[in-house]
Amino acid sequence: MAALGSFALLIALAFAAYNLLAGALALRLIATGQPARISPERLADTARRAGIAGFIAVSTAAFALIWSVFTNDFSITYILEHSNRALPGPYKFAALWSGQEGSLLLWAWLLGMYGFVLRLRHKTDVKLYAYAGTILAGIQVFFLLVLNFAAPPFSLFSGPLPADGNGLNPLLQYPEMVIHPPMLYLGYVGFSVPFAFALGALMMRYPGERWIKLTRSWTMVTWLFLTCGIFLGMHWAYAVLGWGGYWGWDPVENASFMPWLTGTAFLHSVMMQERKGMMKSWNVWLIFSTFLLTMLGTLLTRAGLVSSVHAFAQSSIGTWFVVFMGIVLAVCIFTYVLQHGHLKTEHHLESLVSRESSFLFNNLVLLTACFVILWGTLFPIISEYVQGT
Repeated sequence: MAALGSFALLIALAFAAYNLLAGALALRLIATGQPARISPERLADTARRAGIAGFIAVSTAAFALIWSVFTNDFSITYILEHSNRALPGPYKFAALWSGQEGSLLLWAWLLGMYGFVLRLRHKTDVKLYAYAGTILAGIQVFFLLVLNFAAPPFSLFSGPLPADGNGLNPLLQYPEMVIHPPMLYLGYVGFSVPFAFALGALMMRYPGERWIKLTRSWTMVTWLFLTCGIFLGMHWAYAVLGWGGYWGWDPVENASFMPWLTGTAFLHSVMMQERKGMMKSWNVWLIFSTFLLTMLGTLLTRAGLVSSVHAFAQSSIGTWFVVFMGIVLAVCIFTYVLQHGHLKTEHHLESLVSRESSFLFNNLVLLTACFVILWGTLFPIISEYVQGT
């Protein structure tokens, strides 16, 4: 199974890379009207099909890892470290996301699933969905590069093979372990889709506000998953860790709350764009920020930057996320600077006492809360870097 899983991840990377490159080339040819040997529309369709095939390949890898857990294949280091023979079935299944490599595989699989649904619905708006699918492919390429070269889940154990595994951390053997992380990841990963729609619409200078309706529907679903995941995590922390109260100021809990705040702000202000054509630039940057905050939350758990009961062991994988976030931010800024003229607002605030101004004030409150949490979470890191303590 280790060989099957590793091969499936390599194949998935190849499909995602083709989806990204062929999709980008097809969209470029369509935008410029340049002649080509192959029809750009046909090239774009092959890219879409490659994305679907990539999801099947990632699903195969996820199945291989779960199968290895249930068959107690301790020749795989990840299975040895996160499972044992006596572990109950539900927690064996949860071993998929109980460690760093497995949780990254879960992320890639969920991203592939969202992309699969999006590509099946491509006839809703062929061009916009092509842009969004290509951007999702770029995100998938990053995670598959990490899975193949930085944190492979199917690496084999070297040395004499133990008779049993180390088992799952007792703090993780709680019923909500089976549902809380997947719900949280469905929210985290799901924000990639609104991000892809927003960036794609800006790149293609999408006419009108129809893309907003599509984006809002995806964001509502994602926001609901993230909300459920956060509440389940709060109850878990209260019942198992005994933190008490509403929030224990845990950095990773904060990291999941920040994209919830910006996502909530987006859902409020997007109504102003849909109805009044207002707050266009504001909304674009809200969804860009939400996606970047999901990446930051993932970075905090994997880079060893903060001390948390949630955090995985220190690893070099944090560098990959820092570089990826830098690339994403650069692409967002470049696209916005290039296309910001398309985001001119038709209407302006006419009064401080109006429905529109109340939405803006609501957004400012949510963003202020997000900034306070971000500053409180990162301040120990900044302080240690500057003062050494």
